[in-house]
Order: sequence, then C-alpha cells, then structure tokens
Amino acid sequence: MSAMPYVLQTACVVLAAVLAIGDAFAAGPDAWTQFRGANAAGHGRSATSLPNQIGPDKNVLWKVSVPPGHSSPIVIGDHVVLTAVSKSRLVTMTLDRNSGRLLWTQEAPHAELETIHRIGSHAQPSPAAHGGRIVSFFGSAGLFCYDLQGRLLWQRRMGPYSNTYGAACSPIIVDGRVILNQDHDIDSHLLAVDLETGRTAWRTDRSEFPRGYCTPIVWDNGKSKQVIVVGALRVIGYDAATGREVWTVRGLARISNQTPVLGDNDMLYITEWAPGGDATDRISAEPWKVMVERLDQNGTQALEVSELPNGPLKARFPQIDRDKDEKIVEAEYVWMREIFNTAQNAAVAIKLGGRGDVTDTHVVWRERKYLPYVPSPLYANGFLLTVKDGGIVVTRDALTGQTVKRGRVPHTSAYYSSPVAGDGRVFLLSQRGGLTVLSQQANWSVLATADFAEEAYATPAIVEGRIYLRTTGHLYCIGHAGR
Repeated sequence: MSAMPYVLQTACVVLAAVLAIGDAFAAGPDAWTQFRGANAAGHGRSATSLPNQIGPDKNVLWKVSVPPGHSSPIVIGDHVVLTAVSKSRLVTMTLDRNSGRLLWTQEAPHAELETIHRIGSHAQPSPAAHGGRIVSFFGSAGLFCYDLQGRLLWQRRMGPYSNTYGAACSPIIVDGRVILNQDHDIDSHLLAVDLETGRTAWRTDRSEFPRGYCTPIVWDNGKSKQVIVVGALRVIGYDAATGREVWTVRGLARISNQTPVLGDNDMLYITEWAPGGDATDRISAEPWKVMVERLDQNGTQALEVSELPNGPLKARFPQIDRDKDEKIVEAEYVWMREIFNTAQNAAVAIKLGGRGDVTDTHVVWRERKYLPYVPSPLYANGFLLTVKDGGIVVTRDALTGQTVKRGRVPHTSAYYSSPVAGDGRVFLLSQRGGLTVLSQQANWSVLATADFAEEAYATPAIVEGRIYLRTTGHLYCIGHAGR
C-alpha cells in the first residue's frame, strides 16, 4: 500500500533561516546524529577522556526525568534529541546538551496507536539529524521534520503497517535524503525522501521480506554509495542514488533485529539470531496439503488459529497471517514455510565490492554459535564484539571468525541496547539498567560496573567526552566536571 501524500508545512522565512544555519550543524568527526552514531558504528571518537567511575551518582553532570521510550538519544550541536511517549502523545523533545534543560517538545499527531510488542514502545526508532534539521519517525504516524527551534518543516503520513510488534527501524540521512527501511508482514519497502521537502526520491519494493528491524548503513566505495539492509534470509546492497539492488548474500536468519557494521578493508559484519534457525533447533512445518487435511475442521481450505495445536506455528500465527484476516491461506503458509526451512542463524563476514548474488564468492567466514538476538555487533581494532542475553560477551577475530574470548559479565539480564565504544572502553547496558565497562580489547576484561536501577533499552551516545545514557525514566549526562 502506498503512503499517503506528504503534507508540507513550511514558511519561506523558516526555510531561509534553516538554510542559513545548516552548515553550522553539519556532522563532524565526533557527531552522534543517528542511531548508534556515525554510520551506526557505535564509536565515540573524541580525544576527550571519559571518567573512570561511572554510575547514577558518579560523575553525573546532569540528570533529568524524561517520558518513556526505547529510542536512543542523538546529539546535534548543543541539542540532545529524544522521542518519547508522554500520556499517549508521541513527542520529539530536545534538551540543552550542557544543562539538560528542556528546549522544546513537539507532538506527532496520530489516528491511533499501533500494536507493539508487550515490552515494546511507540517511540522505538531513534531520530536522525543533519544540517539543522531533525527527523523523527513514529511508525504509522509517519515522518516529521523539524528545525532546531522545533518548528515543523514537513510531515509525511505512513502506513498503516501490518505488524504486531510495531515499527523499530530508525531513519538515516544520506546526501540530503532521508532513508527509511520498513519491513512488515506486507508491503515492505525501502524509501528515500528529500530532506528539504519530504518528497519521494525513490521507493524500492521489498515485499518478499516479512517483519524486520534493520536500520540501514552506508558503504562508500569512492565512486558511489550503497545502502545496506539486512532482511529475512539475505542482505542487500542498494544503490543510494536510485534504490536499485546491486548485490546480495543469502543464508541468513528469518528475522533481522540488528544493524550490521563495517570493518576495515571494506568488510561487512552481520550477526543474526532468531528462534528456530539453529542447526539443532529448527521450526518445522509440514507441507500445506498435509496440514489442511489434518487440521482444517470447517473445510474452508484455510487454517484458523483455533485449528492449530499449541506450538511454534500457532505462536507465530500473526506473522504467517500476513493480511491479518484471521486465517492462513495456502500462499501465506507456503511462503513462511520456506522461510522456516531456509533460515540460518549466523555471524557472517562479507567482502564488499561484488555485483549480483555473491554468496559463493564474497562470504569470508560464517559462524553459528553465541549469537545475540537484538543488540548490534561492535567492530574495533580487528575484532568483532557481541553481547547476548545473560550477559554473554563474545569477541571474534574479524579476519577468521574464530572466537578469541567468551565470558559472562556481571549484569546477566536480557540485552536490547547495543554496545558502544569510546576512550578505549566498551559500554554495555542491560535491560535492567546494569552498566558494564570493558577494556576495548579482543581479550577483554571488566573494568567497572554500575546499576542505574531502571530498565533500559536505548543505546548510549558518546560525544566530546560525555556519555548520554537513557533509562525508561531518566536521561543522564556523564563526564568530567568542567570539561
């Protein structure tokens, strides 16, 4: 289904002011203007040191109460930007980076709140910013573009999306365009809109892909740029200028919850895990004719949820029932059965630069153990680091895929926040608000821990010697006083 026409709400005087200040807020080397910072790599590159002691009452420059939301903070100029849910209102809010003082709040109007996961949020995607413009995304409520004073420049209605978990992919900004990946149970697509106007630059169909939550990254080969998106069963590199598919690698998991990362020498790293995709733990589905003959009690040549026995298929009824008409028909079943049968949980290293299907020629290594479900991987100093539920941290040699170290950190709950690095350290934030600080080494060691005593889903931002850490109730700014 196509998105509803964009709505422009721009005054000439506002546009002129935005263009005038745009260059002053261009992304610098230490910028954190999208999910997980520059190209979602998770690195704070400031030369300013971070404090050794970090906690809810240690080296806190300021702490403010914020409405709940799972989106990660971004920083543009002197603004820290969040999205949140405040009394059923979807809001974008900015705070002064030096004091935490609220600068402005803008509401994103919506017809109704869409379905989300039981521990999800209606403010899951992180905002993105460039050139004095801030872009927020709230699923079916749409895209919203503001200037730094909080004035709405344009908005674009989206959806409604067919997905019982809601939308979670974050927008990115590439060469003056907002790139947004939306994989849902039907009508999946990759969209590029003009940052100045909100008009469509291109839209690429991804209808073969079911729900997924991969925020794109960008590879610049010196001649052109590619937008890389991981989806069910395969990863694709798209031409950033046109949206056309350039290359693909197959043999991945059935759901992508993570964002891949680039390493040195044009290497791409993906870590994916979803239930039923391990070699020894598969979701099996019998052929359609067998299922219908055995379970179709009312003779409709379709399967209703009441006709399915308890098990993995019944638990995933909403995913298989793509059009949400309360029954599974043959085409839906056959499509999902193929995904179940083909899915392979794996960590994969890919040499970029190919064209077409490069599965057999450009996959450097593939490993299938100790994979995280939600947190994205971190590449640093020739190794790949991942954290999975239970606080299990694994580092792999980036050239070979061989495990260098596997161990459990003190905070052992689930993990939704992705690891980030800065000042020679790696920061891990658990769902229960437990912070673990590791040495940035393949053979890592635990340097410090802290307990923020609130649930946490957002990924911290590291900018100019400060860590901006969000829990479900607060935003912390942590750093050395006087810097």
